[in-house]
Amino acid sequence: MALAAGFLVNRNQLPWYVFLLLLLVYLSILFYGSYYVGSNFFMKVLCRGNQNTRQIAISFDDGPANAYTPAILHVLQLYSVPAVFFCIGKNIGGQEALLKQIKDEGHIIGNHSFSHHFWFDLFSTKKMLADVQLMSETANDVTGSRPLLFRPPYGVTTPNMRNVMKRSGFTAIGWNIRSLDTVIQEEEQLFQKIDKQLQPGAIVLLHDTSKTTLNILPRFIESARSKGYEFVRIDKLLNVQPYA
Repeated sequence: MALAAGFLVNRNQLPWYVFLLLLLVYLSILFYGSYYVGSNFFMKVLCRGNQNTRQIAISFDDGPANAYTPAILHVLQLYSVPAVFFCIGKNIGGQEALLKQIKDEGHIIGNHSFSHHFWFDLFSTKKMLADVQLMSETANDVTGSRPLLFRPPYGVTTPNMRNVMKRSGFTAIGWNIRSLDTVIQEEEQLFQKIDKQLQPGAIVLLHDTSKTTLNILPRFIESARSKGYEFVRIDKLLNVQPYA
């Protein structure tokens, strides 16, 4: 688009600001496609289940975290709620028993990359593929299962990530309810944010690194059930294979 705009400027002697405007539109589209996980701009990302059934899935990112993950697992066990934990590979070291507990208690372990590097979305295809595969290999060494569900770090998608998904056989999983629980510290505000957005087929993004999330989790589960929602594992909600 940028080259085409330049051609138009030269050919028709359009004002320079027309080219600038077209460039800004082009960059805005790229930004939207990259940073809105549900856009499916560069690649397919599953962000919700069947909207005709009152089933929802709950997901936790960035663990395993010794501070809050065990307590969150305890709450899920008390309420018989299945979940998916999109784990960071580098966090598994020293937390092998906790990772195994997640799996043994019937939850899914997903791949959230090994490094969760700040510049992960700028990795080359080769480097990104190695990173993602290392996380699944690390999880497999501990649990005997190789994760196939991948959640993009920061929710950013790119052409290189699309290549990684094709080469590795992973299924990219997003969300349609983003809690922002890494930012929101006030319990009532966090609860209201996710509770008001509940809808059939929803995938809720939470973090097992958040004390606020832990504190409001029982109330959220009770509220969702009072509205007729059933918590199911994400593989059932999306009809996908969780492990290789």
